[in-house]
Amino acid sequence: MNYTQWIIFILAVQVIHFAGTWKLYLKAGRKAWEAAIPVYNAIVLMQIIRRPRWWVFLLFIPIINLLMFPVVWVETIRSFGKNSLKDTWLVLLTLGFYIYYVNYAEDVNYIEDRSLHPKSASGEWVSSIVFAVVAATLVHTYFIQPFVIPTGSLERTLRIGDLLFVSKFHYGARVPMTTVAAPMVHDTLPGLGVRSYLKKPQLPYMRLPGFQKVKRNDLVVFSWPADTVRQFFKAEEGVDKPIDKKSNYVKRCVGVPGDSLEVKDGIVYSNGKPLELPDRAKPMYDYTVYSQQGVSSKTFENVGADDFLRTYVSAPLNQQQLNILSQYLYRYDGLENGQVALVTPARGIPIEAIRQARVTNIREVSSRERTATLTAEMVSSLKAVSSIDSVIKLVETEGIRGDNIFPQDPRYPWNYDQLGPIYIPARGDKVAISPETLPLYKKIIRDYEHNTVGISGNQVLINGEPSTSYTFQQDYYWMMGDNRDHSEDSRAWGYVPANHIVGKPIFIWMSFDNFNEGMANWRPRWDRIFTTVGGEGKPRSYFRYFLLALAAYFVLDFLYRRKKKASKKG
Repeated sequence: MNYTQWIIFILAVQVIHFAGTWKLYLKAGRKAWEAAIPVYNAIVLMQIIRRPRWWVFLLFIPIINLLMFPVVWVETIRSFGKNSLKDTWLVLLTLGFYIYYVNYAEDVNYIEDRSLHPKSASGEWVSSIVFAVVAATLVHTYFIQPFVIPTGSLERTLRIGDLLFVSKFHYGARVPMTTVAAPMVHDTLPGLGVRSYLKKPQLPYMRLPGFQKVKRNDLVVFSWPADTVRQFFKAEEGVDKPIDKKSNYVKRCVGVPGDSLEVKDGIVYSNGKPLELPDRAKPMYDYTVYSQQGVSSKTFENVGADDFLRTYVSAPLNQQQLNILSQYLYRYDGLENGQVALVTPARGIPIEAIRQARVTNIREVSSRERTATLTAEMVSSLKAVSSIDSVIKLVETEGIRGDNIFPQDPRYPWNYDQLGPIYIPARGDKVAISPETLPLYKKIIRDYEHNTVGISGNQVLINGEPSTSYTFQQDYYWMMGDNRDHSEDSRAWGYVPANHIVGKPIFIWMSFDNFNEGMANWRPRWDRIFTTVGGEGKPRSYFRYFLLALAAYFVLDFLYRRKKKASKKG
């Protein structure tokens, strides 16, 4: 819906409200016309049902109003003596239209002094739950949203198993475009696997004022522009999602509107200069490590690396043994001598699993050449190990087109390590458009700014008209993961539009090792709990201070209650 359509829709809602309530307004001692004036009718209704005027504000907040409307429906009929459970269910199941029946067919009286307190313990409980959900949804939608890091695209800046708070007010909260959706869930209802929202009606893009703009090097949460996935890791036909129901990603913004960006040998260049990352950024690359003595897994572990493969060699395994070990394996290969090679991630095969499978002839091999994903600090530490001969960064060759690389056109033979130069569009910028440059901007023009695009001979057609230039309608950003060789980011799917920005990670409130291996294997990372995401220097945990403050609160609360109890006895 555009703004005009929304105004028409709101006016239609006002007509529906007036037609269904004007007699009730009269019975409450008000004027019939008061039920017809937008916003004012809501203020009057709050007076009729004896609820605070600030509830009106909640009725106009997308998503929150979905929770408030049923509350107001119930409060309205109860203000006219319809207090039974049957009445409550009728007004809820008819989406409020039961009020029409009360308005025209029932001879009801307005109860001016009705009690606002629930008449039973269950009623009190339901009332508390409703307003707790309203408050939580308001915070979740417009202020702070919890977020979990499920993949390693930002290792080791943000780690798998980091549980974050993401601020929506730094950049200004994006008003939900999807107006009918379940509160506090994203695109799927937990446990049911079905869509949690209705695609229509949709609000136009709007954003509340923020106090920051997205800056170069910011870590940013955004709606994944290329998302057509109904359920991850399940092969099926793609779905068309509203912007605010696309999957949330978190990456580093390496290009802001107006920047010229290039990647050379894996290094990002912004406006011709190497991008200077903040000191808390820990970019990682793939390296080949050589040693005539063999590179042991212990050597990697000693420098803190945990993204490499291990190889075990054993005698042939039967099916039962393989079933026990399979959950730990990355690959299973037969060797010419009849033995088998078991390739695993860095965690290896636990000794308990080997004993359970009754595998007696198994050993880990340390080859002379191994690959690992390393930070600069890890590389320095490895080079200081006397047994290591060399540590060489793996870099894709310039001019050889990589797989799944933007802009998915053979005229641009780019790869993850060699890309660009490319311009990051800003709102109002005009760029020259030709059949050669169109692949860079086609997705913006067609998918994000909703124009038709085609080519006729040597001419580009936009909305059916020959065009040699295009003016952008919004800002765009370039997002990349700090784990440079293991991140699906803008290098794969291009620009991130401004209307896809969600928020800014600000705080890690919990962090677990082995996060994707089941709760039984979770191990707290105590040094990361209650740490800030931004800032300079080594992150500092405030967890102990939180525990001290919590203990102080309980002590003071205990003393206050004891004093209050003693004063009553006196």
